[in-house]
Amino acid sequence: MRLDKFLKISRIIKRRTLAKSVCDQGKVKINGRVAKAGNDVESGDELEIDFGSKVVVFEVCETLSHASKEQASTMYKVKQEKHVI
Repeated sequence: MRLDKFLKISRIIKRRTLAKSVCDQGKVKINGRVAKAGNDVESGDELEIDFGSKVVVFEVCETLSHASKEQASTMYKVKQEKHVI
């Protein structure tokens, strides 16, 4: 599944265009490498997203093409959250 689509469906980022923009700015890493919006995401991957005031590390648990609000929260686990000053 494309990274920008995963971020939108999992509700980590609300809109796909915003997810694409964040990826294009180099603020998302997959398994330690800077990722683009079109990169594939698979179960077991580690995502690191720089939200500006904090950096959050997620583990991808599953990739669903459609997800309800309850299912979206099962698509990932938060592994680490670092606040940046």
